[in-house]
Amino acid sequence: MLKDAFLRMTKQRRIILRELRKVNTHPSADEVYDMVRQYLPRISLGTVYRNLEVLSQIGQIQKIEVGGSIKRFDGNTKPHYHVRCMACDRIEDVPESIRFDFGDQIDNAMHYKIMEHRLEFIGLCPDCASRQADRMMANIDRQMGKRRAAGM
Repeated sequence: MLKDAFLRMTKQRRIILRELRKVNTHPSADEVYDMVRQYLPRISLGTVYRNLEVLSQIGQIQKIEVGGSIKRFDGNTKPHYHVRCMACDRIEDVPESIRFDFGDQIDNAMHYKIMEHRLEFIGLCPDCASRQADRMMANIDRQMGKRRAAGM
């Protein structure tokens, strides 16, 4: 793939790609920078940003861009979907066992030739949902306490 794009697989690109493929946390460029600095202590943040862009443009990684959120990167280039927590911005892959055929349905209904699509699910991760439920219960307890104090 790099040869087709007339780009060399530099040591920096190789390490960035290797480290990104080790994780499924969809790190930001800053997080990738922290990951590769243990192998390349002199690498600059700008170099990491540029190489992530290059690797994304040539299809070696995916760039995940969602409105109002920082860019994230994914070493998994197979077609798959993501779910993002609206509270903490955690991003996870939707299990491969869950499949949607939106492209075929749109093609059949509208006669578009679908080349690709992006779909992101947004919700609360289990940790944030649990914290939210705890806050709701605390609010209910406070309200009940106020009512008891007021003699209701």
